Amino acid sequence: MGNSFQVQDRFADGAQYIGGRLRSGTSGHSHEVVDPATGDTVYTYEAAGTADVDAAVEAAREAFPGWSGATPAERSEAMHRFAAVLAEQADDFAYAESLQCGKPLKLSTEFDVPGTVDNTSFFAGAARHLEGKSAAEYDGDHTSYVRREAIGVIGSIAPWNYPLQMAAWKVLPAIAAGNTIVLKPAEITPLTSLMFAQAATEAGIPDGVINIVTGVGKEAGEHLVGHPDVVMTSFTGSTAVGKRVAEIATSTVKRLHLELGGKAPFVVFDDADLEAAVNGAVAGSLINTGQDCTAATRAYVQRPLHDAFVQGVAALMETVRLGDPFDPKTDLGPLISHAQRDRVAGFVERARAYATVVTGGEAPGGELAEGAYYRPTLIAGAAQDSEIVQAEIFGPVLVVLPFDTDDEGIALANDTPYGLAASAWTRDLYRANRATREIKAGCVWINDHIPIISEMPHGGYKASGFGKDMSSYSFEEYTQVKHVMYDNTAVARKDWHRTIFGDR
Repeated sequence: MGNSFQVQDRFADGAQYIGGRLRSGTSGHSHEVVDPATGDTVYTYEAAGTADVDAAVEAAREAFPGWSGATPAERSEAMHRFAAVLAEQADDFAYAESLQCGKPLKLSTEFDVPGTVDNTSFFAGAARHLEGKSAAEYDGDHTSYVRREAIGVIGSIAPWNYPLQMAAWKVLPAIAAGNTIVLKPAEITPLTSLMFAQAATEAGIPDGVINIVTGVGKEAGEHLVGHPDVVMTSFTGSTAVGKRVAEIATSTVKRLHLELGGKAPFVVFDDADLEAAVNGAVAGSLINTGQDCTAATRAYVQRPLHDAFVQGVAALMETVRLGDPFDPKTDLGPLISHAQRDRVAGFVERARAYATVVTGGEAPGGELAEGAYYRPTLIAGAAQDSEIVQAEIFGPVLVVLPFDTDDEGIALANDTPYGLAASAWTRDLYRANRATREIKAGCVWINDHIPIISEMPHGGYKASGFGKDMSSYSFEEYTQVKHVMYDNTAVARKDWHRTIFGDR
């Protein structure tokens, strides 16, 4: 798999996928894809400029009438074939994802790729269930019903932490609903997005339905969001960049879906299964090297369990194996770049002034020194209003704080600007129900943290954005609801006309 998959050869024609074909960008500047485990360049390409965005939008606009006019069954059948092609190419997708992101191959193989195949299968089925309200005579004289219609060309921007899954989350509900799309992946991780679009073409999805432009945000991204022929923008990324996307999108009266930052609380009540909570905290905080907007970042532990929880998490973190992403024994890969590693290290170094680094807090040396690695890190003793508790770190760092009463635990969980995901750990049904009601987050897990499924929506509260990825709820973002009303009376002069002219 590894040696046979030559990235530079696979994408020799360029990193833009427009109208069913690879082509080179026209921005006039090149960009590199770097393996964060080694620092080696694995692919160099010409980045997209505004002309490439225009060409991609035009290809999507031309493909829209045919694709939106296809029957739901036709779109569904094409998407089922799409899922089959993805499954056939699973090894290549996993390899490319690990190469560009530094993910352990076992994560790409067992999480990213099968999740994407499943998501594609789900939306292949969901394409046949775009339903409105059934017909009825609400006023007695007219029959009303609701149509759901595709809205047009979608312009979406995906992040670098889960390039394949985020491409799928953007593309699949859009095309299942009959739209066409131009996706801009992160310029540092374009490989699997390009492969995803190629697989769609192999499956028989028409040229122009899925287009990829790979360029920097200031040029390609902003031009895509502001393009007059793009009717809706979906963005996943930081809250700061999301605000800029919103400014551009709203200035052209576009629909907008934002999935932004997170700072997920992990609330452990004093009746929780301590072993389960310890295991869940390590897995939930270290998934994808902590580069996950739903990752557990703030553990609030009721005081009777606090010290044992800290000891258990620290001991388990110290067993996590950093190493080559392609070694099956590796648990934790590098961060996406040396710049991101240094950013994470900066948060931890500043925290030493007011908190205790229980374990980790350093980059490893030796064979891993050339990569963007950082050890799993546990911090205790920080104040609720400190930077390490309030800011999104996006790295393998967990902060633990104690609480006394249930009221305090839930209040602390809600005490950040974010509200994407959370978990609560308890054996008490009433405590669990209260946590699910009162924690302000788009997803609240009970006695687990991280699992996602295609059938359920993903999206946040507050500064974590609005709108939903995955599930049939995502169609709310990608369809236009139209009310259709028929007169049933065949009467020329309606009774209500007297309010405008004449008498009864």
